[in-house]
Amino acid sequence: MKAFTALTAAALLMSAAHAVPGERDRLNACKAIVEHAGPTPAAGVAPEAVELQKCRQMIKEWTLRDSRMSVDENGKPMK
Repeated sequence: MKAFTALTAAALLMSAAHAVPGERDRLNACKAIVEHAGPTPAAGVAPEAVELQKCRQMIKEWTLRDSRMSVDENGKPMK
């Protein structure tokens, strides 16, 4: 019985290790990154600038997508 429990726990840990954050979680992380970065920096090629640009694009796409939605993230009708 202990072996079965240990095997089950190991399987759960391995599956959790490969878990990918949901789209909404990535959006919230990007919002935090953009807020922390502040205004648009000068044209730089730093890896941080590339990640920041990707986050800004993701926020823009979500804004456009949300404007076309008839329900909110909880499934309730928009007013």
